[in-house]
Amino acid sequence: MNPALTGAPAPATPLTPEDFDALDAELDALRQQDEEVPQWEFCEGFLAALVCSRRAVEPDEYWPVLLGDVFQPMAHMEFVLRWRRRWAEVGHALDAPVQSPDDERTYQPEALDTRGAVLALPEEDRGDTDLAGLPAFAQVWALGFLYAVETWPEDWAPPRDPDAARMLDDALSAIVALTEDDRDPPTVSMFTENGPPSVSDRRLDEFGAAIWAVYDLRQLWRSLGPRVQALRKQPEPGRNDPCPCGSGKKYKKCHGMGPGPTP
Repeated sequence: MNPALTGAPAPATPLTPEDFDALDAELDALRQQDEEVPQWEFCEGFLAALVCSRRAVEPDEYWPVLLGDVFQPMAHMEFVLRWRRRWAEVGHALDAPVQSPDDERTYQPEALDTRGAVLALPEEDRGDTDLAGLPAFAQVWALGFLYAVETWPEDWAPPRDPDAARMLDDALSAIVALTEDDRDPPTVSMFTENGPPSVSDRRLDEFGAAIWAVYDLRQLWRSLGPRVQALRKQPEPGRNDPCPCGSGKKYKKCHGMGPGPTP
């Protein structure tokens, strides 16, 4: 996507942990006015979908959808600037010729292991928290991604080419898989190294597949380009209707006569 269409700087300036904390703090403040304002993980997924979108969705179109009417960009420029930096960072990562998740250039979603965070607390501090009721690792990120897809369905409609349509379906299916709960036995913590297990091996495989799916979507839409709108031909007037040129004559006596005979 053209950075000029999003206001994103180039090259990307990676966000720091302090930047993500600032984003969370501003979203918390907005949530005091509108409880529907999502967490950053949801915003991260939404942003990734916009970066991949076939059409460049403009900020004045996506801000009300994501953050509602309480968010006024001019009054929250620090948030907007960090959003632009993250947009550029994600775009650069998705355009890098990476072949392995171990490549430091690979896109890494800001996905949370909420269950791991709770399990890392001392047992007396966990209270009666229902771990099964907490979102699974990367679940909120996937929900944010698909929210953008569902908001602009025409931009995500399957291409006519069967191979491209299959590529789209496979990629979206990989992301949909992350919207489901992680019910397999946990083997690892994504919150802290050597923490109590909270994420299953299957979930890690699904997370990896979803990351590569984002790469596929970026490549697919960039190769196809924006959808071409079909031109609609205006219906031709009846022979006895007034000519649309405004001459006052009937169409058959004016522009409906057609070209004269060829000499």
